[in-house]
Amino acid sequence: MTSETVIDPTVPPSGTGCVECDAAGGWWFHLRRCAACGHVGCCDSSPGQHATGHYRDTGHPVVQSFEPGEDWFWDYTTDEVRAVGPDLAPPGSRPEDQPSPGPAGRVPADWAATLRR
Repeated sequence: MTSETVIDPTVPPSGTGCVECDAAGGWWFHLRRCAACGHVGCCDSSPGQHATGHYRDTGHPVVQSFEPGEDWFWDYTTDEVRAVGPDLAPPGSRPEDQPSPGPAGRVPADWAATLRR
């Protein structure tokens, strides 16, 4: 697969938070955005691990951090960080006023003890 087949810089993100966590009333630690279709899912430290689940379900292998100030990519097929990649359609991150972990009001008080390692 070439980067052209796994990254579509024209597709906007699916929302401002993890699609599956939002649907289920859950919470996330950090967010990742699929570079092929824009799906926003939670990271592997989050209880749901929905970004990796999206990769397994779709085969879309590249995600970009959806955290403010971060622009790195991760390639699931090589288990490596891609330090560079194209600019994706805006917005490039969750809203800066949205906390991490988030979203506000759904994060349990013992959230740090429930992170996956």
